[in-house]
Amino acid sequence: MWNSLRYYWISARGYRLRPWKSPYLLWRFETYLGKQPGKMTAAKFFSLAWRHRVGLRRFANWAAERRRAQTRGKGIA
Repeated sequence: MWNSLRYYWISARGYRLRPWKSPYLLWRFETYLGKQPGKMTAAKFFSLAWRHRVGLRRFANWAAERRRAQTRGKGIA
């Protein structure tokens, strides 16, 4: 869960209180679902996020692992 929250906090910068308007998160949904989500509303955003929560959590865990690997490679703790 912490990985998901951290990924959200980083990726929704500038749109944290209205993530359905974030161009980056919309792009993520498009690439994950393989189609245009169309006109994104708050209800549609949270519905998609809930429906695909397992895959989104898996992606957030993968992103956290990649972030840790990058920091280890740079010698940063």
